Amino acid sequence: MGDLTGVTIGVTAERRADEFITALERHGATVRHAPTIHIVPLPDDDHLRAATDEVLAGVDVLAVTTGAGFRGWLDAADGWGVSDRLLDVLREARIFTRGPKGKGAVRGRGLTEEWSAPEESNRQLFAHLLSAGVAGRRVAVQLHGSVLPETQRLVEAGARVIEVQPYRWEWPADLDPAQRLLDGVLSGRVQALAFTSAPATANLLSLARERGAYEELLAALRGDVVCACVGPVTAAPLTEAGVPTLQPERQRLGALVKLLVAELGA
Repeated sequence: MGDLTGVTIGVTAERRADEFITALERHGATVRHAPTIHIVPLPDDDHLRAATDEVLAGVDVLAVTTGAGFRGWLDAADGWGVSDRLLDVLREARIFTRGPKGKGAVRGRGLTEEWSAPEESNRQLFAHLLSAGVAGRRVAVQLHGSVLPETQRLVEAGARVIEVQPYRWEWPADLDPAQRLLDGVLSGRVQALAFTSAPATANLLSLARERGAYEELLAALRGDVVCACVGPVTAAPLTEAGVPTLQPERQRLGALVKLLVAELGA
C-alpha cells in the first residue's frame, strides 16, 4: 500500500473524528474536518430520559443496534441514578444484538443476549426479531442517532415499540467548515470524502441542495471524487442519489483507513 501524501480527504464526522483524522494524517493525507452533524449531549436529552422511563415500566424484547449507543444509554442512566433499575428490567427481556460490538456492550453490563446477527446488519437483526414473534410485545429498540425504518415493520407486526435514541443528531452550530468543504469538492481540491454515519452523509447532500449546488456536487461525486463509507447504512443516501461508494469488508474505522490508502495511495 502507498501513502496518501498529496491527497486531500474531507471528513464529516463528529464522533471519533480525532482518531480517524490522526490515522489518515499518519499516512500523509491532508484532512479537512467539516462536521455536518452535532451529537446532543446525553445527560441533557429529555427524549432519551422519557424513553428510558418507558423502558423502566417493563419490556419483553430489547434490540441493540450499536455497542456505542447501548453503552451511552447505560452511562446516561448511571448519571440519572436509574441504571440498576434499568438493568433489572433488561435482565427479564429477550435481548437481540446487531453483531459483536452490541454483544460486547451487553455482556459488559452483565447481561446476556439471546441472539446476535452474524452479518452485523439491521436487515438481519429485524428479520430475526420478526421471526421470533413480536405481536403484543413491548419492544425496546436502541437506535443510534436517527430513526430506523425497520421499526415500522415491528409496529405493523403488532409490537409496542419504544425507540431509545442515545445519540440524537442535529445540525452543527457552525456550518462554515462544511460550506468550505463543499467548495473544495466542487473546485477539485478535495479528492475524497469519508463518511461514518448516514445522517452526516445525508446532511452534506442537503447542504448542497440548499445552496443550489446539488447537481454539481453529484456530478463531482460520480466523477473523480472518491466517496468511502464505513458501511452500507452510511452509504445509503449516496446510493439513492446514484453515487458510487467504496466500503470496507469490515465496518470499522481502521478498515476504512486501509481502504482509502489502498485506493488512493501513491
